[in-house]
Formats: sequence, structure tokens, C-alpha cells
Amino acid sequence: MPALNVTFTDEEMATLRRQAAKEDTSLKTLAHDAVLAEVHRRKVAAAAMRTARISAGLNKRLADL
Repeated sequence: MPALNVTFTDEEMATLRRQAAKEDTSLKTLAHDAVLAEVHRRKVAAAAMRTARISAGLNKRLADL
């Protein structure tokens, strides 16, 4: 299975450990879920910007009605 090594400072690692404990999950699961959630968030944001750009003319025409 592919893996990813990520380097964190001691302070960042402590923060991650606290968060994992708070969520009662493993550090591995916390990191995995956070990365995938961020990828999804970026895709949605990019789609929203693209939609806004494409529909800008239509939005202007509808506002003038």
C-alpha cells in the first residue's frame, strides 16, 4: 500500500496528538481524513469559482430584470 512520510515540528505533532485523542481516533486516521477533506474542500472551492466565473454574465442579466 502506498504511504506518505510527512515531517512535523514537535509542537505540531503535539497538537495533532491532542486532536487525535480528543476525537478518540488514531493519528494515522486523523491525518488521512484531514488530507482527504482538504483535497475535497479545494475541489469544491475551485468548482465554485469556475461556476461563478462562467455565470457572471447571467447573474448580471438576472440582477437587471
